[in-house]
This record gives sequence, C-alpha cells and structure tokens, in this order.
Amino acid sequence: MANSNRPSTAIAHIYRGTFVHATEQTALQILEDALLGVDTEGKIAFIGKGEELDKLSQTFGFSLSEVTQLAQHEFFMPGMVDTHIHAPQYSYAGTALDMPLLQWLNTYTFPVESRFKDLKFAQEVYTQVVRRTLRNGTTTACYFATIHTDASLLLGQITNDFGQRALVGKVCMDRNNSVKHYKETIQESQEETCRFIAELLDKKYPLVKPVVTPRFALSCTGALLGQLGAIAKNNNLHIQSHISENMEEVKLVKELFPESESYTDVYHKYNLLTDKTVMAHGCHLSDEELNLFRETGASLSHCPNSNISLCSGLLNVSNVLKHKVKLGLGTDVAGGYSASMLDAVRRTLDTCKFLTIQDPEHHTLPFEEVFRLATLGGSQALSLDNQTGNFEVGKDFDALRVNVAAPGGPIDLIQHEEPKILLEKFLNLGDDRNIMEVYVAGRRVVPFTEQTAE
Repeated sequence: MANSNRPSTAIAHIYRGTFVHATEQTALQILEDALLGVDTEGKIAFIGKGEELDKLSQTFGFSLSEVTQLAQHEFFMPGMVDTHIHAPQYSYAGTALDMPLLQWLNTYTFPVESRFKDLKFAQEVYTQVVRRTLRNGTTTACYFATIHTDASLLLGQITNDFGQRALVGKVCMDRNNSVKHYKETIQESQEETCRFIAELLDKKYPLVKPVVTPRFALSCTGALLGQLGAIAKNNNLHIQSHISENMEEVKLVKELFPESESYTDVYHKYNLLTDKTVMAHGCHLSDEELNLFRETGASLSHCPNSNISLCSGLLNVSNVLKHKVKLGLGTDVAGGYSASMLDAVRRTLDTCKFLTIQDPEHHTLPFEEVFRLATLGGSQALSLDNQTGNFEVGKDFDALRVNVAAPGGPIDLIQHEEPKILLEKFLNLGDDRNIMEVYVAGRRVVPFTEQTAE
C-alpha cells in the first residue's frame, strides 16, 4: 500500500475499514482494515494498514479519536463515473422506448429538448437529475444539455452547487428536419458554443468544465463539425458525441459523408478524435475504426441499457478492450431508462452474456472487470484518471460509503460474507438505500445539506 511523506496540508478526515478499488494492473483490489487520510484540499494524503495507526497519527499529526471506523458490512469504493447522460431527457426517463433511435429522437427527444429555452423548466429537471445521479453514487457525470446556452450554463451551476464533478456540453446541431425550430445556424452554433465555454470557465467552478458537443454526424454539417474541432483544439477542451449507435444511422452517415471511409473517419477528418474525446455507443464499429480510436486516444462510452432498450445493437466490450481502446460506462438517459450506474453495471454483464449465448466462444467479463469500467475505466475514458477513479495518494477522494446490510435495504445477508462477496451483492442487488454517504473531492455531498435539499 502507498504511503506519503509528511503532508503540506492538514488532515481533515481519517477512515478505517475495508476499501475496494481498481488499479491499472488489477480489476479489483481489496484493502481490509485499511487507514485512509483525506487532507483539507480533499485529496488522499495517505493509505496504510490499521496496524500502522500509531505511526501514521504521529507522521500526519492527527489524534486517534478523529478516526471514523466503518461497520462490519460497510466498505468504501470509488465514486462511479457516468460517461454519457442526457440531462434534459431525464424528464421522460422510463417512458417512450417503443421506437428505434432516429424515430425516437424525432418523436420524443427533440420536442422535449426544445422546451429548455424555459429556464424554470430547465431548473426543475436539471436539479432532479443531479440529485438523482448523486444519490445513486455518480460522483462524475458527462452531461449533454440542449442547444440553449443559458440553460446549459444553469446545468453547470446546479452541478457545482450540489458538488458533483461534471463535464457539461451545450449541444450543437445545424441540421434537423423533424423539429425545425430545434436547430441552429452554423454561425449561431459557433458563437453560442464560444459564449458557453467562456462564461462557464469564467465561473471558475472547481469541478465543472465545458465539453464541446456536436450531437452527432447526422445533425451537423461538415462545416460545423470542422468549426467545433477547431474550438476544442484552441481551448484544449473535451469533446463528446455519438457514433455507430444503430445500423440505420451508420448507413445515413455514409450517404451524407461519402468522401469519408467510415463513421469514425468523419470525426477524425474534422479533428474531433483526440485523447479528450468520448464517443457514446460504438455498437457497430469495425476493427479498423477501433484501431483509429486507439491511435488517437479517443474513448468509448458503453451504454448497454439504451443499446438494448432502443434495439440499437450489442457492443462487444471484450473486443474493445482487446483493441486497447479506453472504455467507460454510461446510463444514456433517457434512451437508457435508469439514471443509476448500478444499472449500467448490470446491463453490461447482461450484454456480455447475450453475446455468449449467441457465440459460446465469446469471452464473458467477470463482475470485477465491469466494476473497474464503472470507476477507474470511466475516469480514464474522460481523461480524469490523474484526479479520480481509485484510491491512490494524491487523487481526489471521490467515494461511496456502502452498507450492504442497510436497514430496510434490498439485500438480505444470511451469513458472514467476505468483502468481495459484499461488493458483488451490492453491484447486483443494491440501490441508493445502500449508499450511506457520497464524497466528491473530500466533501460529503450525500446526504444532502439544507442548502441542497430544497
């Protein structure tokens, strides 16, 4: 276990008990009777063994009475990272799943998203989705908003107020024939994207950053894609979009961009594939396209609930990992009906098993590997793994305090279980009732305070 030298900042919290996390080398590492110290800046100052308590207290200058002891059925795990979620679509989550992607967008999504010029409506929906995701253990979220700049800035403010780590994107789209008033001109999209970026950065929120967000190739002209690629490069910003979600979409992209070799090549030509890019879905990418992802450092967000709910396709996660492409998990609300990353974990495991049913030679992922995707994998996909994703000295303390035996919770424990079994039960059976506390950058954000409870 890692230790640090004498700290330059004071220790704010010390926890003792079981910690579970993933590392680059190990999908699941279990630290029993461990000590973890968090400094006043919210960073992990030390990790040690319980038997080193006296030595660590002298080195880091804390008293034994300051140590918080976890109970028998409790553990800390890293906060979960939702690499793809549409905040405005939360208003109809759990409904409207009776159509394939493109018809679904035209019938449900675009009409609802067009309402977000109303800031009162935006405030209500965005407050609810941030509360819900935090309560379910999402400490980092990569959000799509809408084309409306002021409402997108409001989403940034709300995530900051609740203390959630977030990438927030004002959606860009200059092509939309189904809901004609829900699109921009190229000039509007460029100007409003620049305004959004400038005003969000000017707020100096510690954990909330802008992400350049072309909706997808079908709703953007090549000219707009090129401008957005330049804006991202000039400001060194993250990029998010969609790719190869369903076969009809892939076919139409080929017709709209005949000069490009593939869907991936469309984005590549417009400088939208970088090591700070995350593309959702990728169900139908070829091996050549995955190679291009690896070469550019771009990542994929696997959204299994949405892929299944809209009958889009089944992503072969094992093949993506074999190509050494960065991969995280996403809820993709509301194409995915659940805003919980625990659901994304379960649907990822389900998808692997569907593929194994179709092909017994297919490699089914163990739950430990999917746990890594939901935590460290997500932080890597968003290029935030130098700040968060696991319990390493120097990283921010983004964590969930989980009680598998929470009173009134969904899990019944029949006998004493080891930590690995407790984690597996939580991932398969648990919900927000098992999440006692949520920390982001060392600050406890759940349970909500009086200020955020409104």
